[in-house]
Amino acid sequence: MLTGSEKEIKKAADKAGLDISSLEIKNADGIFDMETAPTEIMKSGRGTSLGVGLDALASGEGDAFVSAGSTGAVLVGGTLIVKRIKGIKRPALAAVMPSSDKPFILLDSGANAECTEKMLTQFAYLGSLYMEKIMDVPSPRVALANIGVERTKGTPLYVETYELLENDEKINFVGNIEARDIPFGRADVVVADGFTGNMIIKMYEGVAKSLTNEIKSVFMKNALSKLSYLGVKSGMDEFKEKMNYKKYGGAPLVGTRKCIIKAHGSSDAYAFKNAIGQAVKYVESGFTDIVAKSLRESKEE
Repeated sequence: MLTGSEKEIKKAADKAGLDISSLEIKNADGIFDMETAPTEIMKSGRGTSLGVGLDALASGEGDAFVSAGSTGAVLVGGTLIVKRIKGIKRPALAAVMPSSDKPFILLDSGANAECTEKMLTQFAYLGSLYMEKIMDVPSPRVALANIGVERTKGTPLYVETYELLENDEKINFVGNIEARDIPFGRADVVVADGFTGNMIIKMYEGVAKSLTNEIKSVFMKNALSKLSYLGVKSGMDEFKEKMNYKKYGGAPLVGTRKCIIKAHGSSDAYAFKNAIGQAVKYVESGFTDIVAKSLRESKEE
């Protein structure tokens, strides 16, 4: 199912030579501008592609929702239109990110700027389940993003969260992790409040882009350096692919009753294809039901 202006969607499909006759199109003439207050998704934004899509998801007309639109509107709509799984305190944006070893998940990466220790502990649990059930990582290593590895480091929130995670038998907690160690794959799940997590992800993206540009400029310096590049081209291609966030599609909003994937605002066709693929895997894994069942069982214990 596609949402948006039916006329514009068909025009774009024809231009790209795509046959979308088998797809249902839900018309949405409104546009949710990036400057619009996120809460407007509950009011004037209901007629936009975001609003129409989220309403369709909530009513059972779809199994997943993928959007590269306003992050704030997706978060508000996901929480208040699609709604949370019973027992979830706050849904979290879980960004799958590359490392020098293997992909890891960072949550929260922007949904909740202020958190409690119980929220962070639940994020750790959700991230652990995601890596195990969707990314096929057995007993995922969970770490708490902090300014030092010692258990007493950080604000009272992080000290208290450390104690909760340390005593939770369902989580493979490996302690605190400093930002400089995150790119080396020393944890499968990195837990942070939304403010800290968003800072980490944007710095991560910026450094990766800067590093790639600098390496390119070195090889393009003169004729000799260009010839040298040919000898390492295959290795450089592998490096670029390893650090390419686009192959992970987007960040799932874990904790909602249906699958919601927030794609990057600058997503191209490749990134969007992978975001849709991520949504398919999310739904096929039964992740939402797994979370709901796990929360029920925890409450009964």
